[in-house]
Amino acid sequence: MMDKYLVVIAGPTASGKTATAIKVAKALGTEIISADSRQFYKELPIGTAAPTPEEQAEVQHHMIHNLNVEDKYDVADYEQDVLNLLNQLFVNHDAVVLTGGSGLFIDAVCKGLDSIPDISEEVRNKVDELYKKGGLIALQNEVERLDPEYYSIVDKYNPRRLQRAVEVCYQTGLTYSSFRKNTVKQRDFKIIKVALLWERSELITRINKRVDIMVNEGLVEEAKTMYPKRHLNSLNTVGYKEIFEHFDGKVSLDEAIENIKINTRQYAKRQMTWLRKNNDYKWFTIDELDEMLNYINTVINGENEIQ
Repeated sequence: MMDKYLVVIAGPTASGKTATAIKVAKALGTEIISADSRQFYKELPIGTAAPTPEEQAEVQHHMIHNLNVEDKYDVADYEQDVLNLLNQLFVNHDAVVLTGGSGLFIDAVCKGLDSIPDISEEVRNKVDELYKKGGLIALQNEVERLDPEYYSIVDKYNPRRLQRAVEVCYQTGLTYSSFRKNTVKQRDFKIIKVALLWERSELITRINKRVDIMVNEGLVEEAKTMYPKRHLNSLNTVGYKEIFEHFDGKVSLDEAIENIKINTRQYAKRQMTWLRKNNDYKWFTIDELDEMLNYINTVINGENEIQ
């Protein structure tokens, strides 16, 4: 049986992953799987910068708008769904493209999930109470105190991930990070990882421009339809929570938009931290598509070992 390849295209938000993935998938004659944990939700096309209908018409996309915001869905579900999907796609394709900015979801597919200890109801309630009383800041402070290593890379605005880390620390007396270093699970496909490289100032300009485009395309109106459901974890994300604060009367619309830009830049910085810790990515600029394709084809054709 010929080797099958998963081509991972990673990069910070607004780096051009969607356009690059489409070009690579076309060149390889294959399909794309999204690894963006917010593009799953069909109600959020604008704020998640999901591939447009025109882009999806160019290449078959998977794991885009396949869920409702109320659906319970986590990284373990995603790992299993994508592995099943890959089994189907590899019947007709020698390579499949996986792209997105959610590092945890990419790692789940490439390496498998770590075995996290079961959490008692008592500990779960204790952490839940911490969140109810102290909010996001209390969770952030506790993770920073108990597990500074994980705090440096976690999405600090995702309460569920913060809660999970605190729960594991309380339950075991060990850091959450210590449970995230298990042996990589063997996959029956090979993995090629590439990432998009940008100068910081250029990426900031792209992020600011993208937010302005989102607002012009109707982000505020999209957020308004989601406002009654703002308690959902799927909506506790950059682009929506800032607009919700505007609806709550806490900030002006201009301030909310500026906060989106600031928080998106911070999110991009965390994504870059995660990427730089993964030494198996080969970096290319957005103008080096030919070089990227040459590298991918060279690996697939067996002329080069995967780094």
